Amino acid sequence: MSSEAKAVVEVTAKDLHGEGVVFCPNPKMTLWSGHPRVFIDVATTGEGKCPYCGTVYRLKAGEKLHAH
Repeated sequence: MSSEAKAVVEVTAKDLHGEGVVFCPNPKMTLWSGHPRVFIDVATTGEGKCPYCGTVYRLKAGEKLHAH
């Protein structure tokens, strides 16, 4: 197993789509290193991890999610 630290991306409530998900790869990632787009639930626990690249998406401290 690699000991290399994976990227952590802090997201705000405005970054979330639909029911509180983000997608990976995100728009800031380079196209050549892309993988199939996956939707990652961040709203449930405050963070989620991409199963392809290991990037962790974490809700920024103090962010409040709005209920519908």
